[in-house]
Amino acid sequence: MALLDLRLREFLDEVAADGKTPGGGSVAALVTAMAAGLLVKVARGSTDTWPEAAGVAAQAESLGARAAPLAQADADQYEAALLARVESGEGQGARRDFALGQAYARAAEPPLQIAQTAGDVALLALTVAQNGEPSLRADAVTAALLAAAAAKAAAGLVAVNLTASADDPRVLRAAQAAEEAARAAEAARAARE
Repeated sequence: MALLDLRLREFLDEVAADGKTPGGGSVAALVTAMAAGLLVKVARGSTDTWPEAAGVAAQAESLGARAAPLAQADADQYEAALLARVESGEGQGARRDFALGQAYARAAEPPLQIAQTAGDVALLALTVAQNGEPSLRADAVTAALLAAAAAKAAAGLVAVNLTASADDPRVLRAAQAAEEAARAAEAARAARE
């Protein structure tokens, strides 16, 4: 099933359905893409008063295009990790542990990319909130808050998938992206006031 080909209602039904995917990572990816879409809207609506608006809109489009496919990548990699767990059986052993570790490490990559992309969206949202058309700035702030939430959620998923290595650089990078996104969202909210 190609998540990006589903109608919105169908996607929501898939999220609510039995099964492990699509789950939080896929939702965080689409929230990030939607936040980027809001920035495109605000930037395009600000071209009369903000000379850089067209370039910012293009940046936001690029971020949205980067985020959306991560919904499928997250679901696919997590399903692969679950399958590896089932196929490895119940036994112990270095080979089994290594194979499972590799599968879950691969499953951590899409949420890491989601966290980083969401962080980039939140940072761009701050710029849009500071410079965009005042009547549209609330949408830029909304984008910042959504992106920050998606980054935090995705960072949590990275940590879950890499449970044995809390000091893994990927866990730290995801957490840093989430923290930067949260700071950008708060600054965007303050810029509106």
